[in-house]
Order: sequence, then structure tokens, then C-alpha cells
Amino acid sequence: MLTVVLSGLRDRWASFVGGFVALALGVGLLATMGLGLAATSHAPERSPERFASSPVVVQGRDRLTVEVRRGPATVPVERMLDRPQPVDGALVRELRAHWKVTSSGGPDALGVDAPAAEVRALVGDRARVLTGGERARADPDPERDARARVTLDALLGTSGGVTAFVSVFVVASTFAFAVALRRREFGLLRTAGATPGQLRRLLLAEAAVLGALASAAGCALGALGAPLLARTLVDGGLAPAWFTTGGPSWPFHTAFWTGVTVALAGAFAASRRAGKVGPTAALREADIDTDVLPLGRAVLNTGLVLAGLGLLAWTCATDPSALLKRKTYTTLPMLLITGAALLSPLLVRPAARLLRARGAVGTLVRENSAAAVRRTAAVAAPVLVTVALAGTLFGSATSVTRAKETEARERTSAPYAVSGTDLRLPAAAPAGAVLSATGATSVFVRDGDAAVVKYGARAVADPAAFAELARLPVTAGDLRDLDDRSIVVNEEFERHRVGESVEVWRADGSGPVRLRVAAVLARGTGDNGPYVTRANAPGAAVDRIDARGGGAATVRALEASGGTAPPRAEGAGRGSRLGMVLVLGIALVYTVIGLANTLLMATSVRAGELASLRLAGATRAQILRVVTGEATLAVAIGTALGLAVTAVVLGTLGAALAALSAPVALVLPWGTVGAAAGVCAAVAVAASAVPAWRLTR
Repeated sequence: MLTVVLSGLRDRWASFVGGFVALALGVGLLATMGLGLAATSHAPERSPERFASSPVVVQGRDRLTVEVRRGPATVPVERMLDRPQPVDGALVRELRAHWKVTSSGGPDALGVDAPAAEVRALVGDRARVLTGGERARADPDPERDARARVTLDALLGTSGGVTAFVSVFVVASTFAFAVALRRREFGLLRTAGATPGQLRRLLLAEAAVLGALASAAGCALGALGAPLLARTLVDGGLAPAWFTTGGPSWPFHTAFWTGVTVALAGAFAASRRAGKVGPTAALREADIDTDVLPLGRAVLNTGLVLAGLGLLAWTCATDPSALLKRKTYTTLPMLLITGAALLSPLLVRPAARLLRARGAVGTLVRENSAAAVRRTAAVAAPVLVTVALAGTLFGSATSVTRAKETEARERTSAPYAVSGTDLRLPAAAPAGAVLSATGATSVFVRDGDAAVVKYGARAVADPAAFAELARLPVTAGDLRDLDDRSIVVNEEFERHRVGESVEVWRADGSGPVRLRVAAVLARGTGDNGPYVTRANAPGAAVDRIDARGGGAATVRALEASGGTAPPRAEGAGRGSRLGMVLVLGIALVYTVIGLANTLLMATSVRAGELASLRLAGATRAQILRVVTGEATLAVAIGTALGLAVTAVVLGTLGAALAALSAPVALVLPWGTVGAAAGVCAAVAVAASAVPAWRLTR
């Protein structure tokens, strides 16, 4: 058996090149992403920056203890605060009386030059004592590296997942098409006495050998590509300086065996189908596409499409805000895309019949495409996947960004606005001007199940000016009722209505205080409310000033505040966009490999057909137009089906935005979709024209 397998691989190497390259590339990418994920989970200990010269740091407590009554008992529950509380003044004096104390901007932490044990004995439970690497918690942005790791994990994990998804699809379709082209060979083998089991074992053995060789090559590619990926992410500012790859071997083991499994899984369905066909049927159907999608597979693939549609509808109905998150709109459409691609053999024939053909060339293009369903579907399916990914990823991200920008513009009626860190308010508003200053803060609210939930909020300096300039989506109540004893909430506060009281803890841990609900806002894209006054947000710095009226005096006052024009809303940051480009690039590379391999194989076995056309009087140029026209039509069908999937996904996103009372601003990225379809068309034309030119010499 092994001799037959190796001989077959050697004699038909051209038909296996595409699968080998696709699998090796997939394994290489998986190994690269795995090494990157391993690097994020083994990050080196970060050195402190703020108190690098102090052996001990005393920091204020960063937890809020909430007493929650459950039945007759009162249970203390701890929750994290926005920022550490200031170190108690009496404690600071005690520390200064004993040791050298360093203050580095802000009252929340002090550097102490003393033995840690003695400092802990003095401090007790009044503050936290940090030593060693823990001193980095007192830095201005202690969670920077943690956020970087989360971003990298999301980027690498999503890219690895899409790599696995597309590689399985391309390798499986490549094997299936290669097996379909060998139906005459299988018929002869069956006539010579080969059993179905022997055919299945032959194909699976070929897949195992090919998978092992391609996976080994892919692991070598991963070892070379991982350091390059690390340098690119660091140079692009998407990863901290410590980010390097190497060390653990589990990514190579995972990638290798995943590649072998993908190869075997891709060949399994094709081998089962090849083994079921009798010798006479195999010879009879060798040149005619019949029963390209058996009933069982058609039902299963239809079920995948319906499941994808149902999942989108269910998410939109139960949690529409989830569809606005990058993780959701990146992964949720995958099921629908997979089902549509697997159903392509049923869709390409009626789609090809829609072509209004003119002349002999056009008629041949239409009829050949409709008759050779396997070939047409093998070209259309990867194009569908690429176009759908381009449309859903970039379309969803751009639509969410546009909705956020529109919502931000509609949130205020002020013609002037500046933002910045700790803005300086003018001593008095210019004559005829209305100025509304707000700042970021947080509130902690006890939920009905005794959990304490943190909400990002805005602190209002002048409630009257705020109510005059704000144009928020109020669903109940009135913004003019906001004062020091009330709060504006959004619809996430499901159990609180206008006039009811909410028990709130402030950002500094003080409270609880009971605030009356003055107004309820629609949820929107996620930036609506809550709003409180400065009295309920101690320590909140002004970071935005909206203004109206006052003419040039108002402009000068805003310029003197130290702020700049508010930034555009960010729906997809730099890291997210890089991740989408990486995902689309992976899909496009695989599509190019699949198209080139499929059309090279398909055209190379059409020597008899093309010779018959020459004998019938067709010129060489006409034959080339027929062959390239078939490839172009298949790409067009795949593009149309991909756009249909994109329309469904973006339509669901629009329904989710409408359900959240957010602006519906859907954007189809025609440039990205057109570029992807153009690359596919160029590769398809070249991959079909080159062998056709050689065969018609």
C-alpha cells in the first residue's frame, strides 16, 4: 500500500501541490500564532517605573467593601475601585517620622526606604505594602501590560481560528475536487478488483503522507515566522517591548497534529464517496457531474445555513449590543459563511443559467459552467468565503464606527467642544455663552442578586447648562431634573424607573447614597450614561467642555482651557484593524492557492474537450475566451453569494442598532470587497489561461 501511495504522489504531484502549500501555510500560521500566545502567557516580570528606587511602596486600598444583607445576615462583599484611595494623612506622618518617604505625584502611594517587615508592622491593614515586582502596581498605568496581553491574545487567537477555519475548508475542497477528477481511475481500479475499503485506505494514506510532510514544512515556517511577527507587533506599537517568541514546544506539536488531522478530515468525506461508487457508475460518470451534493449533505448544509441565520437572529433579539463587539461580529458569521459555501454546488447551476449569453463563446461559457458544477463550485466557494469575510469584517467594523460617530455628534447641540486631561475652566462664562463641563467617573450599583456592578459614568459640573446643551436619547424623565440628589441612568438599569431610588457607591468608595432616577436613556452604542453631578463624583477631573454662544470670546476661552477638538469615535482601533487585515489576508492567500490549484487541475484534464472545439472550428482565441470566461463567471457567482451573506449580516447589525435606539449607518466596504474579488478574478483567469494556452498549441 505504501509503495502505491508514494508512486501515486510522485506521478500526480501537480494535483497535490495546492493542498500541500495550503496545509503547510496553515500549519506555519498556527505555529506562529501559538508561539505568540505562549509568549503572552509567559510575560517577564515588569519593573516598577514610578518608585523604582524605593524598596517598599505604601499604596492606598483599591477595594470597596460593601455590606449586603441576605436574609437575616449581613455579608461583606469586596469590589475593585476605579483607583486606589489616598493614603491616610495620619499614616503618612507616622511613616515620615520613622523613615525616608518619597512622594511621586498623587496621594495614592508613597515610596519608603525601610525594611518591608517593619513597614508592614506599622501600616497594618490601613494600606497595602508592595515590594519587589508588586511595586509596579503603583505606576500611572499598571494595567498597561495586561491590556496588551488581552489585545494580543484576541488578535492572535482570532487569526489562528480563521486560519484553522479557512485551511480546513480549502484543503477539504481541494481533496474533494482532486478525487472527483480521479473517478475514471477509481472505476478502472474497481473493475480490476479493488474493494471500496482499499480505495478509502489508499486516499487516507495519501492524505496522511501529504499531511505529515506539509505539517513538518509548516512547523519550519512557523519557527521562522514567529520572530518576524513579534518584531512587527512591537515596531507597530501593538505589543510591549518585552514581547518575544520562542521557548515552549507545545505550539509545534499542536500545529503539526492539527495539520495531519485537517488533511485526514479533508480526505475522509471524499474517500467515503469514492468507495461507494461502483465500477460501472464511476466510468459512466467520469465526465458528467451528477449527484454533486447528495441529499444527506444537502440537508446538513442547509441546516448549517439555517443555524447561522438563527444564531444571528437570536443574538439580535436577546442581546443586540453583543453584535457591536468586535469579537462577536468577527466570529458569529462564520457558521453562515460555512453553510453557504458548502451549499454552493446547489447554487451555482441556477446562478450560471441567469447569464444572458450572446454568441457561441457566451453560450459555451454558460452551458459549461452549469454542466461542470463541481469545477464551478470549487472556484466559487473560496471566493464566497473571502468576499463574505471582507464584507462582514470591514463592513461591521466601519458601520459600528459610523454609528458611534453619528451618535457622538447627535449627543450635543453645542457647536464648540474641546476635550483633554484635566481641562481648565474659565473663571466666568463669556457673555451670552453656555458652557457645560463634564468628566469621567464611575458608579457602583448593587444588582438584584446582591452583586455590585461597576458602570462608567460622566460627572456634570453645571446641571442646568448640561440639560440645555445635551441632546441625549431620553426614553423617560427629563434631564433638567438632574441635581445632587439624582442620577441619569440608561436602560441597562432594568429595574429602575423615573422617580425610583438607586443605591450608589461613588468612585472613591464613599457611600452608599440613594439617588433618585431623573431620566432614563436608550442604551445606544454603549456610551449613554449614567450621569451624576460633581457632588457625587469626588476627584473627577474635567475632560470635556461643550459650549454655545459667546462668539470669539467663547473660542478664546476654550483655547485657553488646554483642550483640543474631541477625537473621532473609535469603533475599531489599530490593533483591531490589523487583526482584520491579517484575517482577510489569510483568507485571500488561501483563496488564491485554492483557485490556482483547482483551475490548473481542472483545465489540465480538458485536453480532449478543447481539441474537440478546435476540430469543430473554434479558434485558439475563442477557446481561451471560453476557458477564462468560465473562470470569471465562477468568480462572479462566488462574489454575488458572498455579497448576499454580507447583506444578511449587515442587515442584522442594522436591526441591532435600531433595537438599541442607535443611529443606523451601515457601510458596505466596496473598495475592500472589490479588491478581494479583483485579486480572485486575476488569479482565476491566469490559472485557467496558462494550461489552456499550452493545451491548444
